[in-house]
Amino acid sequence: MAKDMIKNIVFDIGNVLVDYCWRDHIARFGFQGEMLERIGKAMMQSPVWNELDRGVWTNEQLLDGFIASDPQIEQEIRLVFSDLGTIVKERSGSTDWIRSLKTDGYKTYYLSNYSDRVKKEGADQLSFLKELDGGVMSYEVHQIKPNEDIYQTLLARYGLLPEETVFLDDSAANIAAAVRLGIHGIQVFSQKQAKQELQELLKRING
Repeated sequence: MAKDMIKNIVFDIGNVLVDYCWRDHIARFGFQGEMLERIGKAMMQSPVWNELDRGVWTNEQLLDGFIASDPQIEQEIRLVFSDLGTIVKERSGSTDWIRSLKTDGYKTYYLSNYSDRVKKEGADQLSFLKELDGGVMSYEVHQIKPNEDIYQTLLARYGLLPEETVFLDDSAANIAAAVRLGIHGIQVFSQKQAKQELQELLKRING
C-alpha cells in the first residue's frame, strides 16, 4: 500500500505571508506610546476584532464594540478605523516561496482570518494571492480559526485530503485545530524557520 504524500501547502496570511503591523498602522495617525497601546487594546486586541474577520457585523456595529471597550477615546478609534489599508505589509519573500513550491509540483492555498475591508484597502500588499491555487478567507464564509468548520470548508471546496496537506500558521491554537483534523501543522515564527521546517517535513514524508 502506497504511503500518503503531502501534495498541498496551505498558508495563513497574517504574520506568515504579510506582517500584521497594527502598531505601525496606529502610529500612522499620529498616536504613540500609551495612547497607541490603549487604542490597540480597544481594537486589534479586543474580541470584537474577530467579528471584523468573521464578516457578519456592520462597520457601525464594529465601531460600537470597539468604543464600548474604551468610550473615552471614541474619536481616536473612529480615526484609526477610517482606513485599514496600512495594517498589513507584504513580506518580500512570499511570492518567491509560493512559486518555488509550485515549481516543485505542490498545490498552494490560503486559509486566513481576514476581513473584507483589510483585503480591499490593503490589496497592494497581497500580490502573492494570484500565485496561489485558491483558498478561504474568514469573511467570505463567516467562519474563523481555530473553529474546525473553516478548515472543513477549505478541504471540501478543493477536495483536499488532510493527510496530504500541511498548514502553516503563526498561532499555536490554529495549528492545533488543523492537527486534530489530521492535517500536518507548522507554527511559523519567521519565514526562514518555516521554510526550513517545511523542507524537512516534505523530505521526511515524501522522500
